[in-house]
Amino acid sequence: MDWQVWQDAYDNPDSALARRLRAVQARIRDALDDAPPGPLRVVSLCAGQGRDLLEVLAEHPRRADVRARLVELDERNADCARETIRAFGLHQVEMVTGDASLTDHYQGMTPADLVLVCGLFGNITDPDIERVIDTCPQLCATGGIVVWTRHRKPPDRVPLICDRFERRGFELQWLSDPDAGFGLGAHRFAGTPEPLVAGQHMFRFVGYDRLRVGEAQGAQRPDLER
Repeated sequence: MDWQVWQDAYDNPDSALARRLRAVQARIRDALDDAPPGPLRVVSLCAGQGRDLLEVLAEHPRRADVRARLVELDERNADCARETIRAFGLHQVEMVTGDASLTDHYQGMTPADLVLVCGLFGNITDPDIERVIDTCPQLCATGGIVVWTRHRKPPDRVPLICDRFERRGFELQWLSDPDAGFGLGAHRFAGTPEPLVAGQHMFRFVGYDRLRVGEAQGAQRPDLER
């Protein structure tokens, strides 16, 4: 998968990805608008080109309050994000090229007031979805918001995601309609942050294309572990 080419769909305002991006940006604006006065910390897992956060920060009145760290493995997408950071003058935003599953990349930025997990859940297995959510109390401050996405194609994992967040002390703030063409949620953390465990891998990025092949094979082989 060429993940830089995949990002090109965002440039078509009528594409499903562009519609989802606008919805994600609306949730980010809400989170920044509702955050208490003072410094804010934001982390983004598998940030891609950072369009969701960077385009909001460029014009948001709280931009000077926000310190952010975006983590992305694809070097070309990370470089695009750095260009946008420079163009918008967002000097308080750091772009890290690296494995977003590794907790070490979030040291010094947790607990964060806003955690972005967008474009990830559709590319990892169900156990890893649960593992990421189970790690969110290490990433998120009390009262902080996690914004996440996941497609709603069969098997629809949005109910699983919402249930797991609730089990881990998060309260649902917003959820997209089932017929929106995408799954998007915002959960507020009502618990107490946990210490960030160094050296922990939260997930293995599989890719949605490989996952669908695996699901088809699993349907043909009931004994296959899924």
